[in-house]
Amino acid sequence: MADIAVLLKQVPDTNAKIVVNGGRVDEGAVNKWSMSPYDEYALEAALAQGGSITAITCGPARAKKMLTDAAAVGATDLMHIVVDDLTTLDSNQISSILAAAVEKTGASVVFCGKQAADSNAGSTGPGVAEKMGAGCVTMVSELSGDSSGFLALRPSATGMERVSISAPCVIAFDKMGTELRRPNVKGIMMAKKKSIESVTPSDLGVEIGAASVSLETQSPPAEKPAGQKFEGAESVSTVVGNCLLYTSPSPRDGLLSRMPSSA
Repeated sequence: MADIAVLLKQVPDTNAKIVVNGGRVDEGAVNKWSMSPYDEYALEAALAQGGSITAITCGPARAKKMLTDAAAVGATDLMHIVVDDLTTLDSNQISSILAAAVEKTGASVVFCGKQAADSNAGSTGPGVAEKMGAGCVTMVSELSGDSSGFLALRPSATGMERVSISAPCVIAFDKMGTELRRPNVKGIMMAKKKSIESVTPSDLGVEIGAASVSLETQSPPAEKPAGQKFEGAESVSTVVGNCLLYTSPSPRDGLLSRMPSSA
């Protein structure tokens, strides 16, 4: 039974209010943070495998709460890579840091979500695999077997396919049939006492250096026009006119109605 490292990212909760400032999400205004949903499936898949599971996250101090949540459902070891502002790093730098963290744990199998809910980049799994020199399967919705030979179900150009892969490997999960289990009281209490190993990129032997990816331009979509508000009986004719405009038959409908019946 191989040791498994699970890569987790803390993202704004789907119900959190998002404020955009200067073309970026104002993280200081986010009032609730959660584990990225696809990472939850990765964690559950690791728990189903059993054995030693190291939950790893890269981010500011608030990300420790997510690691404690992972411990409450069964993660055996916790590692926090301290990076105060992830937005200053590109995907290549983050992959280098995470791959070094995995190497430190000694794990030969890595589970992660197919993409983070905030960026939807989908670069972590393949990026870490490339740094490790390991095989990688993405968008996995079903997994069987163990490190000696996993069998993963994923979409293909012609439907679905099953792919065999063995350690060392990185598996990036899509939505699975089993949701992340809920912690019980005992698990919650034990998680509060579990220590979290905090390291920096330099502790892992990674020199950040300059970003290899730069953003040249960023153009957000145009704002939607303001909605119309109608009040009073005098607005009825206008509202009815608008409804007729969008429900009137097209010339093609008339053409179809004149076509001879096949009966």
